[in-house]
Amino acid sequence: MTQSEISAAVAQAAKLAKESNPLTPSITNTVTINFVANAQLAVGGSAAMVYLPDEGVAMASVGAAMYINVGTLFPIYEDTLPLTAAALHDGGKPWVLDPVAIGMGKMRTDLLLKCKPYKPSIIRGNASEIIALAGLWGLEGGSHTSDVRGVDSTDAVYAAKSAAIALANWTGGAVAVSGEADLITDGRQVVISKGGSAMMPSITGTGCSLGGVMAVYAAGASPFIAAVTGAAVYNLAGKRAAAYVKGTGSFQSAFIDELYVATPDDIAQNPFTVEEV
Repeated sequence: MTQSEISAAVAQAAKLAKESNPLTPSITNTVTINFVANAQLAVGGSAAMVYLPDEGVAMASVGAAMYINVGTLFPIYEDTLPLTAAALHDGGKPWVLDPVAIGMGKMRTDLLLKCKPYKPSIIRGNASEIIALAGLWGLEGGSHTSDVRGVDSTDAVYAAKSAAIALANWTGGAVAVSGEADLITDGRQVVISKGGSAMMPSITGTGCSLGGVMAVYAAGASPFIAAVTGAAVYNLAGKRAAAYVKGTGSFQSAFIDELYVATPDDIAQNPFTVEEV
């Protein structure tokens, strides 16, 4: 796709989300549930938070798309996550995987291994998480030794480029690597989305909620365009909110406001570059 074609598709994805209000359930980090739900609502989605195995399978059926985050795990998630991922895959529903804190504990490792055959439509993480997931799944560019420090990345975004491309080629979807500038790829093209704010890593949930917002857009757009649209609206909202707030507390509130008021044209015009793989 050309840059102008991507911009037009981003505008359409943002417009459709506002018009269609897609139900986009999430299994997400307990620290960030409220932020994820409010961000999804701000961009036009309908949020629902899920814990139990039967709920996950039911929501996979009735939802337009879904978001799964492995941040804070409970024992019941050993059943909930694989059953939900399988139902999404079997039903042909788009879903977003966030491999938060990959490598911390056997349960999280086992669950992420079980996700591989269910091929998430979008994988969103920081550079270290993307490199580690590619390593766990035995793909090019991956490494089991990538230094994931909890939810923080110790790798630069571009260091994850080959891992992101390999993951996208495996899933047939898209991979988004979050950082100072975001890298999004479908295995054939790479978009670098720019903007944001230095305050974003200083509030809890910007990454988690971004995955949830990408799921909202995935309800009506291709995985690649959904991921690019999510990155664009986040970088736009972060830049705008940072221009008038005093600190991180007011930034979080202003950020949600800016997600809400951003127009499809605003989002499509957020700066980005395109590279061919």
